[in-house]
Amino acid sequence: MNVLVTGGAGYIGSHMVKALVGAGHAVTVLDNLSTGHADAVRGAPLVRGELRSRADIEAVLGGARFDAVVHFAAFCYVGESVAQPSKYYENNVLGTLNLLEAMRAAGVARLVFSSSCATYGNPVRLPIDESHPQNPVNPYGVTKFAAERAMADFGRAYGLQTVALRYFNAAGCDPERELGERHDPETHLIPLVFREALRVRAGGRPEDTQLRVNGEDYDTPDGSCVRDYVHVSDLCDAHLRALQRLMDGRAEAFEAFNLGNERGSSVKEVIAVCRDVTGIDIRYVVSGRRPGDPPVLVADSRRAREVLGWAPRHERLADIVQTAWNWFSATPPT
Repeated sequence: MNVLVTGGAGYIGSHMVKALVGAGHAVTVLDNLSTGHADAVRGAPLVRGELRSRADIEAVLGGARFDAVVHFAAFCYVGESVAQPSKYYENNVLGTLNLLEAMRAAGVARLVFSSSCATYGNPVRLPIDESHPQNPVNPYGVTKFAAERAMADFGRAYGLQTVALRYFNAAGCDPERELGERHDPETHLIPLVFREALRVRAGGRPEDTQLRVNGEDYDTPDGSCVRDYVHVSDLCDAHLRALQRLMDGRAEAFEAFNLGNERGSSVKEVIAVCRDVTGIDIRYVVSGRRPGDPPVLVADSRRAREVLGWAPRHERLADIVQTAWNWFSATPPT
């Protein structure tokens, strides 16, 4: 296949580019590098451009005959989306509409979309399957939901075929240690825990911890939020399977699949696993809840298993954490 990857310089996108190249596909990356890293793009040309610019997208799509697009380019911080909703609607919704219109004009009809469990909002039942009501509680989730609705409508009206993959919590790093997780600012739990571990390893006192747990008064076993962690490489495998489903003509106009390990781990449990993996005395302090955070999110991924033939290879949280520590300990964040 010849595949355009938007946001291919980001955390999940760069891992996906590596997976596509490794599978023998031709790849072009479109990224504005606002949060991505050019050095993370391996084995594929990188075009710097904006989804907010139709001209940028049309220039890329007009330069080659693409079989499909894999769309990662989005802002993804829940807290920031609450504080700056305009930023999220402009990039995640308007940018996606620009992409869909440019695909339509170029005759590219296959799309795999990086969606999110944030489209479900506060769960009314657990685990969450694809028939669960979508009622997002933060602007980030709303923008992902709006993008899904646009894709479904474009499918009915214009023949676009979309597979939306609703991730739960992406985690871990490339097992070959070539790629990792780099955000600025960093808000994801495991990288934040490892930053604290590296501080202590460098001689900092554990009691001077800079690691914060956002709330311990949730209705969960230990009071901290519970999430379902899925390895980034397993997400990439699901994308490859979704692309093949589209190429084989088996996909409907719009399909959605949950991707998770189907087990929840609390924030405090993740910190404990990181402590075991690193052998470092990682401590934390408790601060207030983060706006827009549901207490528990755990996937029902049976549909992805049955339809895509997907199954996560990294099922144990300790294994996921170990791949991340292997990268972080060798490549400390600056």
